[in-house]
Amino acid sequence: MLKNIPAILSPQLLKTLCEMGHSDRIVIADGNFPVESVGKNAVVIRMDGHGVPEILDAVLQLFPLDTYVENPVQLMEVMLDDPAETPIWDTYKEIIRKYDRRASSAVGCIERFAFYEEAKKAYAIIATGEKAIYANIMLQKGVV
Repeated sequence: MLKNIPAILSPQLLKTLCEMGHSDRIVIADGNFPVESVGKNAVVIRMDGHGVPEILDAVLQLFPLDTYVENPVQLMEVMLDDPAETPIWDTYKEIIRKYDRRASSAVGCIERFAFYEEAKKAYAIIATGEKAIYANIMLQKGVV
C-alpha cells in the first residue's frame, strides 16, 4: 500500500501516468465514447463503475498539466443543433481550479470529430461509466 494516493487510482492507471512524458495526452471518456476503436493504439483502462469527475480529481492530484500550451485540457465541443446542456463542464472547471492556477483558462474545446482524431493519438484512454453527454475530457501532461 502507498500513502496519499487516491484509492480510485488503480495500479494500472498509476503505472500509465508514470510512463507518460511531457506532452503525452490521456482521455477520460464518458460511457458513450468509442474507447476500444479510438484507443486501439493506446493503453485502455477500464473504470466503468466510476464517473469522470471523481477520476479527474484523483488524476490531477498527481498529473501536472502542460504549461507550454494554451489549453492543456480539451473538451469535446457540442455539435451544432444539438440542444445538449453541459453542466458537467462547470464541475470540471472547479476541479481544475484546485490543481492549476490557470483554472478555466486552461480549458479549450475542439470539434467532435477532431476530438476523436486527437484521441487516437492519446497515450491512454480511460473508459468510465459516466452518463453525462459531452463529458469527454483530454489532458496534456506537463512537467514537475
